Amino acid sequence: MAVPFLKNPGLYEHYANLDQKGKIMAEYIWIDGDGEIRAKTTTLDKKVKDVKELKEWNFDGSSTNQAEGGNSDVYLRPAAFYPDPFRGGDNIIVIAECWNNDGTPNKTNHRHSCAKSMQQAASHKPWFGIEQEYTLFDIDNKPYGWPKGGFPGPQGPYYCGVGAGKVYARDIIEAHYKACLYAGVNISGINAEVMPSQWEFQVGPCEGIKMGDDMLMARFLLLRVAEDWGVKVSFHPKAVPGDWNGAGCHTNYSTEAMRKEGGMKAIEAAIEKLSKRHSEHIAVYGTDNDQRLTGKHETGHIGQFSSGVANRGASIRIPRHVAAQGFGYLEDRRPASNIDAYQVTDIMVQTTLLL
Repeated sequence: MAVPFLKNPGLYEHYANLDQKGKIMAEYIWIDGDGEIRAKTTTLDKKVKDVKELKEWNFDGSSTNQAEGGNSDVYLRPAAFYPDPFRGGDNIIVIAECWNNDGTPNKTNHRHSCAKSMQQAASHKPWFGIEQEYTLFDIDNKPYGWPKGGFPGPQGPYYCGVGAGKVYARDIIEAHYKACLYAGVNISGINAEVMPSQWEFQVGPCEGIKMGDDMLMARFLLLRVAEDWGVKVSFHPKAVPGDWNGAGCHTNYSTEAMRKEGGMKAIEAAIEKLSKRHSEHIAVYGTDNDQRLTGKHETGHIGQFSSGVANRGASIRIPRHVAAQGFGYLEDRRPASNIDAYQVTDIMVQTTLLL
């Protein structure tokens, strides 16, 4: 794979194509104490066929805001793995849970709780689809492609736009799409968003814990692809202040009962339960979400729960076709672009199915 920002990408190609002599590279990724993604790589002796074949590893948690310096070892327990689109071959990327040395989940390990909830709710077959919005910046922290020292024209022509001056960095977005497909992430689509240099990809439908895993992997792949172009990715819900759209992670959710004929009753029952725990959900629906959920720019207000059919200004939107056919799914429009997908899917299942 060429690396565009390198002065000599062909040189990189030479090393990338060297024979690994039967060895496998396994890149472990995890979520750190600030919600960012970290990674380190180890060498394996053979191709991995099952996650149980992967070793437990560790890292210095004092350098990632996950442990104190005097007791800094944090353990990485493999939970899932995907083919590596950057190194190719039998090389893999491993999603790992973080555990403290006393046997308790690290403060950043929301996957552990989520997995338990999904197991308890497995008979309901909870499905999720998350719409990840994000913003691209150049190396100088300016929105990618925006005029230096100025601003592009007002929002309008950029959403699902085509053509120079309307879309920016399509090559990065296409590369990320292909990387996700190669890795086996259930990516279902992409589109340019309302603000210039803002994009969205959708992951799902995924059942249970697979939603969090695929979203974490998709984010990691995006960061790595953008790294090759020397471009930064922001998941901040209000990446550019002013009269510009914020960025969310609209979360589509359904159970088997919702997807069957007559499922509107189950959808309405779930919305009623969600309305009673609005503050608990907002607490895990992303940092700085108050900057986005203002009641403007296609959002509901952070302090008020609302729902409606085809209403993009509501907390919970029922798609028009769902209301017309009487079954399907609901869309929670409150989650910010910087959510931990494990936390969001966990609390949705807890609120609607387990409490």
